[in-house]
Amino acid sequence: MPPRKKRRPTAGDDLSAKKSRQDNVYRKQETLQIQEAEAFSSKRCLEWFYEYAGCDDVVGPEGMEKFCEDIGVEPENVVMLVLAWKLDAQSMGYFTLQEWLKGMGSLQCDSTEKLRNSLDYLRSVLNDATSFKLIYRYAFDFARQSKYKVINKDQWCNVLEFSRTINLDLSNYDEDGAWPVLLDEFVEWYKDREMS
Repeated sequence: MPPRKKRRPTAGDDLSAKKSRQDNVYRKQETLQIQEAEAFSSKRCLEWFYEYAGCDDVVGPEGMEKFCEDIGVEPENVVMLVLAWKLDAQSMGYFTLQEWLKGMGSLQCDSTEKLRNSLDYLRSVLNDATSFKLIYRYAFDFARQSKYKVINKDQWCNVLEFSRTINLDLSNYDEDGAWPVLLDEFVEWYKDREMS
């Protein structure tokens, strides 16, 4: 068989090659624009913060209410506690500028939309036992700010341990165990209620 001859390019082939190169350049530019839009921007994050803080350097109760409304979460939803933990907020119901920038930076969120897209991730953090324990302890510090101080930190942490180790029917509860009196009293109350 004789060798095949190469086909000579036609004028149409030249145009389609040129068009293909232009399409590739356009796609690359479009991809870069999308990546830039998706990349975290401190400037955008700062502007977003001031939507809720006004001229203060703190998002307070009114701003927090609007913030929760915008992200579609009730203020008492546990995801707000996880978010506060991620931002390392020191006061319940308040986010300072520094907390916001550091926390939102670590989450790579500089807009309402990006945070909405991260809500499932924030909820999933609670499924990790270590993170859950850290958030649980963090919640104690928040609760301590309340004017009602009924429980100490040791009791708070023991309630978590109790809930993780004792069966729902309390069948593995040891009355001689090292549980705080608070939990002994709870078990006694629970058993009395079950018998009635």
